[in-house]
Amino acid sequence: MTHPLWDDTDSDLTIVFTGGNGCFEMLQGEPMLESRVYAWQEIDRMPLDEVLAVVPAFHPARTDADTELIALCDREAAHGNFRAWAKITHHLTVRMKESGRAHVDEELLHWAYSKLSHRRAV
Repeated sequence: MTHPLWDDTDSDLTIVFTGGNGCFEMLQGEPMLESRVYAWQEIDRMPLDEVLAVVPAFHPARTDADTELIALCDREAAHGNFRAWAKITHHLTVRMKESGRAHVDEELLHWAYSKLSHRRAV
């Protein structure tokens, strides 16, 4: 009998499964995967105070960013989701480099929002 997953008890190998909606159920539906999960960890959205601490430290483009713009961006688009912050920051840094802009303003934020996917899970 062959096993779809390989175990090496002499290894310190760690595999991290991450995912969004449906990931937990998918892993639970696969006994060979589910049996290897050591700990389940759900990551909640960041509250605004955490966003204001984390986002400026995340990327040099945000180091001296206006906290009001960070709060606005979180309310309008990121919603405490770090993945959304990473996408927005990427779009902003690309656009700032292309345009020669040194600072983020509200107009640039709204442009970055337009680059985000607006698909919804069914």
